[in-house]
Amino acid sequence: MVVQLERKRFTVTDFQQMVDAGILQEDDRCELLNGEVINMSPIGRRHASKVNRLAQLFHEIARGTIIVSSQNPIELGPFSQPEPDIGLLRWQEDFYESGHPKAKDVYLLVEVADTTLETDRNIKLPLYAQTGIVEVWIVNLQDNLIEVYRQPIGIDYTVTQIFTSGQTLTIEALPEISIEVNHILG
Repeated sequence: MVVQLERKRFTVTDFQQMVDAGILQEDDRCELLNGEVINMSPIGRRHASKVNRLAQLFHEIARGTIIVSSQNPIELGPFSQPEPDIGLLRWQEDFYESGHPKAKDVYLLVEVADTTLETDRNIKLPLYAQTGIVEVWIVNLQDNLIEVYRQPIGIDYTVTQIFTSGQTLTIEALPEISIEVNHILG
């Protein structure tokens, strides 16, 4: 006999209350995805260096016009609050102190993926598309390339491109910004 257990989906409000009550600590590496509290993988040296490299590149390029957010929450509906590696956000004077950014505030999300490649593709990417994130990059460290996803419809992106060494990337919402793949991958 198979017994089905009922699962409890947590909301963003529940998640924040767990943080406020001390159930989840600020240094706990977890995020809320589709109502489930998911432990995040430890950050390895290669992953950390690529996130730092991207943050530095975006800070240099976008000085004072957009907010570069590194490994901070994005509120995507009532059941999801992921922490992408990099988010390029609309400028807001209070730097989102009044509330976490939402999908409408995002120009680009970047996930750096080594051990998390399948999770980023199969769980986070559909969530990002479903909530209207207009562009996502997956810096694929396994294959040493960058996957670019644009134009979300439903849980999919209608435009997918692969960029490798020697090519240049632009951000669809910020076409004046271009970055050489080699500057990201090293």
